[in-house]
Amino acid sequence: MSLADKDRIFTNLYGFQDWGLKAAQARGDWDDTKALLAKGQDSIIDDMKASGLRGRGGAGFPTGMKWSFMPKESKDGRPSFLVINADESEPGSCKDREIMRHDPHKLIEGALVAGFAMRARAAYIYIRGEYIREAETLQKAIDEAYDAGLIGKNACGSGYDYYVFLHRGAGAYICGEETALIESLEGKKGQPRLKPPFPAGAGLYGCPTTVNNVESIAVVPTILRRGPSWFASFGRDKNQGTKLFQISGHVEKPCVVEEEMSISFRELIERHCGGVRGGWDNLLAVIPGGSSVPLVPAEQIMDCPMDFDGLKELGSGLGTAAVIVMDKSTDIVRAISRISYFYKHESCGQCTPCREGTGWMWRVMKRLETGDADIDEIDMLQTVTKQVEGHTICALGDAAAWPIQGLIRHFRPELERRIAERAEGLAQAAE
Repeated sequence: MSLADKDRIFTNLYGFQDWGLKAAQARGDWDDTKALLAKGQDSIIDDMKASGLRGRGGAGFPTGMKWSFMPKESKDGRPSFLVINADESEPGSCKDREIMRHDPHKLIEGALVAGFAMRARAAYIYIRGEYIREAETLQKAIDEAYDAGLIGKNACGSGYDYYVFLHRGAGAYICGEETALIESLEGKKGQPRLKPPFPAGAGLYGCPTTVNNVESIAVVPTILRRGPSWFASFGRDKNQGTKLFQISGHVEKPCVVEEEMSISFRELIERHCGGVRGGWDNLLAVIPGGSSVPLVPAEQIMDCPMDFDGLKELGSGLGTAAVIVMDKSTDIVRAISRISYFYKHESCGQCTPCREGTGWMWRVMKRLETGDADIDEIDMLQTVTKQVEGHTICALGDAAAWPIQGLIRHFRPELERRIAERAEGLAQAAE
């Protein structure tokens, strides 16, 4: 099972061709977009539901269903907005930047079609602050689309007025959370809001808003052109479509690749990365969906289907499909400790369990690296992760807890070994 070239949506993923409008049109972008809009708003949403597309930003919520939550008519004159989350700050994740710098017109056309389907007046693309060149390319592509009449007044000759704005973030991971992103767009401190109200009821500027990931929006025009049944033919039930996988770490050839959902981990690595460094027997563990999901030991993930449900069954998740491969040279405790520091650093400080818990968990992890802890502290650490998980406004608390939970679940003997070795060393020194 492997995706054929004819079925790839992102045909310029590696930038071998020009990203500009003429080259994009030659690849099939903006091909009679007016006809796509003529399908009608409800028909587009029905097609997205039928395609089985689930959000590509990590949560995996059905995209068509999310769009259907938007009001069909304004009761008080408030406009609706589409917000595109391009704040790709999850460690290990690097797919959206490839879309924005090599295939930006797919995103812009998708923004028009998705916004039209949700009766939105404009799209705001919130791009990660560190993506300097990507933002420059994307802004030039937006300008090209305006100049060609593809967006703006009477977009694509459809009679529909639609505007696209690019907004640069300032490098805060928390602004990848949809309500914190909205707060930041409004010029306020980027901190998550309590829900309800949900963005579809009161989002950007108090107006109905839907927040979608870059990849989720960029695939929309191709799905509509080829038909939802084509997209749904890939992958397992409830895990349909193609997906951008970002494979890093201890493989022969790290890469970003578009593949069929539900491809096995072994085939994904063999086909596109040349295998694990040092051979399959050298594989230790894999973080399959970006740093926030729990790691999976080698023996469990080998033949696992790389999709939402397959990884959920292993106690992990697909997330953004940022696959971090670790061989047996990895200090697994130090790796998770470093991830703990990241979440401690990026906590916005609004919720006490996260503000206090992330720092506490990191400090214990630092001691566990060297074995400078008591055996009882392993269970205490597990307990604290459970006190943080599910007790915060947004999922950053969960993201900080899950990597540690995965380490304790699968590598507890390693933690105990370090503690025992240090205790033995101290006892010998005392003699």
